[in-house]
Parts: sequence; C-alpha cells; structure tokens
Amino acid sequence: MDQLSDGFTSTLAAGLAPDLLERFLRYVRIDTQSRHDGKRCPSSPGQLDLARLLAEELRGLGLSDVDVDEHGYLFATLPGASGPVIGLLAHLDTTPDAPGAGVEPIVHHGWDGSVIELPRGGTRLDPAAMPELAAKRGHDIVTASGDTLLGADDKAGVAAIMAAVRHLALHPELPRATLRIGLTPDEEIGEGPALFDRERFGARCAYTLDGSSLGELQDESFSALEAVVTIDGVDVHPGFATGKMVSALRLAATFVAELPYDRLTPATSSGREGFIHPVSLTGTPAHAEVRMILRDFDDEQLDRHLALVRQTAESVAIAEPQATVTVTDRVQYRNMRRFIDRDPDVVAVAEEAYRAEGIEPVRKPIRGGTDGSQLSEMGLPTPNIFDGGHEFHSVREWASVQEMAAAAAVAVRLAQAWAGRAGG
Repeated sequence: MDQLSDGFTSTLAAGLAPDLLERFLRYVRIDTQSRHDGKRCPSSPGQLDLARLLAEELRGLGLSDVDVDEHGYLFATLPGASGPVIGLLAHLDTTPDAPGAGVEPIVHHGWDGSVIELPRGGTRLDPAAMPELAAKRGHDIVTASGDTLLGADDKAGVAAIMAAVRHLALHPELPRATLRIGLTPDEEIGEGPALFDRERFGARCAYTLDGSSLGELQDESFSALEAVVTIDGVDVHPGFATGKMVSALRLAATFVAELPYDRLTPATSSGREGFIHPVSLTGTPAHAEVRMILRDFDDEQLDRHLALVRQTAESVAIAEPQATVTVTDRVQYRNMRRFIDRDPDVVAVAEEAYRAEGIEPVRKPIRGGTDGSQLSEMGLPTPNIFDGGHEFHSVREWASVQEMAAAAAVAVRLAQAWAGRAGG
C-alpha cells in the first residue's frame, strides 16, 4: 500500500486498490472503441480480445460457467452460500466520440491539487474549472496522456468488478449471494442489450458499474428517441439553376436553425429538463439528413419534443413545396425508474451496501442512459452505481483510484447484503 495515498472509504477499499489499479492500467491499453458503422456485434475486434482476456482471468480465480459468446458477451458465475442470484455488469467498449487507440495511462500519486499538464496535445486538467477534480486533492488520479480518452467509461467498472470478484473468491468464508458477472459489448453505440440473453443470465436483478462520482446511485434515466429528418430537393446544374434548384442541404440547415436555441438544448438544460439535440447534418443539394437525439425524463414531454420536430419540419416543407420532407423516429430506451420501482428491494439493498461501506447514497437521475435502461425494461431491474471515472468521452477523462476502489468495495458489500434474502 506504500504507493497509494489516503482517502479510502474503508480498509476493504484500501485493500482492493492495488489489484484494481493494476487491472485498470492493463485494461485501458486495449483498444475497445465501438464503431457506429460496425456491421456486426461486437462492432470492433478489441472488445472480443478484452472479453477473452477477462474470461481467462475469471477462470484463474476459480469461477464457474465462464463463457464468451461470438458477440463478445461474457457471463460467469461466482457461487454463493445463500440468497438470490445477483448480477454485476459493466461494458467492454469505449466511446467512438474521441480518439481511443494507443492509450498510455499516467498515475498522479497523491495529487497535490495543481494543474495537471499532460504530455500530449496541450491537454491540461485545471481544478479551477473542474470542481469534481478539485475535491480530489490527495487522491491518486489516473489520466491518459492528453491525445486519447482514458477509457474509465467503463473500464473503471470492469476493473472494480474484477477486483471485487477476486476478493470474494479468495475469501469463501464471507457470506454472499451468488453473483452473475456480465461484461457486455457496444454500450456506447446503444447496442449493449441487443443480444443480451436475459434468461441465460438468470439473475433476479443486476447493477451496472457505469456511473461517476462517489456515492451516486441512479435508478432513473432519460427516455430517449432518435429522430431523422430527410429532405429531398431539386438538383440542377448551378449555372442553369435560376428558379429551378431547391437545395435540400440549405433546407436542412434552415430546419436546424429554426429549432429552439435558448431552450431545449444540451447547453441550456439541466436537472430534469430535456432537450432536442441535432448530432449530424449530412447531404447534398439533392438529398440531406438531419439526425437528432431527443431526451426527457417524462414520456409526455418527450412526445412534445417530437411534435415540435415534426412541426418545424412541416414549416420547412410548406415554405418550399417542391421539396419532400419526412420525419422518422425510433425509441432508443425508456426511463428505467418505472421498471425498477416494481422491485423496491433492488435499490434498498444497494443503499444498505453503500452505508456498510461508509458512503451515503446520492440518488440522482442520469442525464443519459446505461445498459440498465433497456435491461430494466426487459425485466432485469438494473440501477447504476458509481465507478470513479470523470470527464467521460474526452481527452480530459480521469479517474480516482480511491473512488474506483470504493466502487469495488460496494460490489463486495452488495454480495454480502443480498446473502440470506429471499430469491426472486
């Protein structure tokens, strides 16, 4: 323990930290970025590489039923003495939204609170502009080198689960429920639960370790839609286009410009407010598409956001009747709260585990979604637990070893808290 600083929530967390840190530094070096244009699951080969590595490590710890299928889903079992079967979940992939290959992690031991100047890309972590970082003076902070993301989302969760499982495997005398471990692909592109076999997993409930700050316990997420506005115009040679051309690309830009700017955007919303967020505009004068994500905690409000998109698209179509404007939408996931509330013990036992670790739970909704959003709707209640990572999806991403270790300790406490309870 002489290489790690103070700030741990318990002696259990401090004891888990060295193994967790070694694992985390190894896992983040494996490129597991998912791909939006992937033709199969997993969408990138590195995810399968990491899954197979983790499977070997779990077998080495003596776990039974360790299996990696062709799609990169890893399931394994740590038998318990009593209680129901409980799942621990994390995702293998990292986001495609920032550079992710060639990650070189750096550990800033006992960080002194000063600006962290990373060696590449001119990236700096200034605690004056990052309140969550400023609160971690004295912690062991892990960053990448400045030109890639770190991968704490969600390899912090993966490492925390692996460290917790190792501890429980080495201490069979501890009371615990049976644990099902699930490490899944392609969460970052919304496909994590797509091929998840709920029946084969066989747990009463599960917990994703995919949150952020110490104490977060999330049982509510956005409901989410994707909407696509497609515009077909009239393309003519620009030298002979007078009175003839109807540019689909210009109409798409007009549509985006007519959406609210001072409200219903990610930059102007917070708390329980939703938004309409154009994420791409592509096209030519002949054909253009605007892709958007729509988010809200309330389904009726989400329907109103979609109605506004349709009204705005209709106004563009009316202004230029020679163009064809269509709007399509699809549900991505629903607020998991309604499904988790059907089994209140799932959150109550989690709160008990947090307090056993000396952590007061902070119940807050996720301004986003996790695999748990879709899994809860599939009948597997799955709230979300913190994992100690911060500034996700950016080259500024960082993680606290102390917080990651606390997440691993909470996973151990969960197995103990469920021991002896009625199955489901």
